[in-house]
Amino acid sequence: MTPTLTPPAGSVAGPAADERCDRCNAAGKLRLTLAGGSELVFCGHHANRYAEDLVKIAVQYAADPEFTWRGADMMSNSN
Repeated sequence: MTPTLTPPAGSVAGPAADERCDRCNAAGKLRLTLAGGSELVFCGHHANRYAEDLVKIAVQYAADPEFTWRGADMMSNSN
C-alpha cells in the first residue's frame, strides 16, 4: 500500500483573485486538495454543480469568503 500524505488542517488557502476555474475559466471560488496533494480550482457554478462528486475525491477545501459551497456540509459529515 502506498502511503498518502494529507496536508495539515487549515493549510489550504482559498483561490487567489487571478485563479481561474479548471472547468470553464471563470473566476475561482473553491480550491480542493486531493489525497495525492494536487489541487483543483472551480468557479461557484461548477463547484456546486459537481459537489457530490468532489467531496468523494477531496481531502480539504477552501472557499472564497463570500462563496457558500454546497459540498461543505457533505465534507464535514464524511469525517
